[in-house]
Amino acid sequence: MYKKVPTDLSFADRERETLSFWRENKIFERSMEERQSCPSYTFYDGPPTANGKPHIGHVLTRVIKDMIPRYHAMKGCNVPRKAGWDTHGLPVELEVEKLLGINGKEQIEEYGIAPFIEKCKESVWKYKGMWEDFSGTVGFWADMDDPYVTYHNTYIESEWWALKQIWDKGLLYKGFKIVPYCPRCGTPLSSHEVAQGYKDVKERSAIVKMPVVGEDAAFLVWTTTPWTLPSNVALCVNPDAEYIRAQKGDEVFILAHALADQVLGEGEYTVLETLKGKSLEHKEYEPLFRFVSPKEKCWYVTCDDYVTMEDGTGVVHIAPAFGEDDAKVGRAYGLPFVQLVDAKGEMTAETEWPGVFVKDADKLVLRRLEELGLLYDAPLFEHSYPHCWRCDTPLIYYARDSWFNKMTAVKEPAA
Repeated sequence: MYKKVPTDLSFADRERETLSFWRENKIFERSMEERQSCPSYTFYDGPPTANGKPHIGHVLTRVIKDMIPRYHAMKGCNVPRKAGWDTHGLPVELEVEKLLGINGKEQIEEYGIAPFIEKCKESVWKYKGMWEDFSGTVGFWADMDDPYVTYHNTYIESEWWALKQIWDKGLLYKGFKIVPYCPRCGTPLSSHEVAQGYKDVKERSAIVKMPVVGEDAAFLVWTTTPWTLPSNVALCVNPDAEYIRAQKGDEVFILAHALADQVLGEGEYTVLETLKGKSLEHKEYEPLFRFVSPKEKCWYVTCDDYVTMEDGTGVVHIAPAFGEDDAKVGRAYGLPFVQLVDAKGEMTAETEWPGVFVKDADKLVLRRLEELGLLYDAPLFEHSYPHCWRCDTPLIYYARDSWFNKMTAVKEPAA
């Protein structure tokens, strides 16, 4: 019979009564037992890390993830719901680093890998009880008494087994991907992590002169990351945009017509020739630096419509190791892969500035270019730049080699 809802109903008390009823009568367990012979429905739920407190965002995800198994259970399916704990990852390591008063990979190795791992295993359970209470309070149904734990050998072995199946099918290959990367933490960041750390900064950009081979002219090339210039292997123009040869004083420059006034100064140059970007393709230029001698053909002009006429010079420098667009152009033209920055974000020994962090190297690169007579201008550029939300280090877009799965080669089994 329907009970009239009192006007002074306490929702919190009503929730507690419901939770108490579920626990005392083992409603979740009974719902699982009654469906043992029913068709299975599997729901994969990424587990939380218990070394941080749950917050309002976890309420939303736990509720949504609970709704799907409940729906399929109500439709007559057997839906196993085994809780789990993610015990790997950088958040755990950073928590322990703070606890021990150490900083970074080198100090972890000095402390000792084995004892550091044991500290991580202790730390990861810091808020386990809070997570269990929170999950129950929001009505999340899962087997919390027998969870899977990602640092248990049984789980790790299952991961290696799955990886071997992929390998045996010929679906695993090695390559590289451009990722937003924290050189201090030594790890890529996801897009939502990157979004947490943007800061407005003022930095020196660079407009450099790259002399055309066999001509008394130079491309004017703009970049906001001077530290990537030593790794330059090509230039890129928009094939459909209009470019000009312009004389200013005793020098002749090639740049986008739409940006000439902004770069050269209105009325301060003479247009000698107008041409389409496509006509510049494969034109060779003298590199700024010759720290390496790649086997593949490089130091010539490529074309791609990602080059815009909104700012800069309309001529973009290409360093495939430090940008997704650069990497795409590099693959299309078969350009060499030159990466003169190491995983710590420091310039490598092949350069003039070994061991210098990339952001500190900016001013050194600019100074050297000025000495070589190849720096046209170094305008101050204000923009929003991503920093690591954990340690506040400036991120770099960096090619990391890794193993990848050929998902496009996976086919549905025959019916």
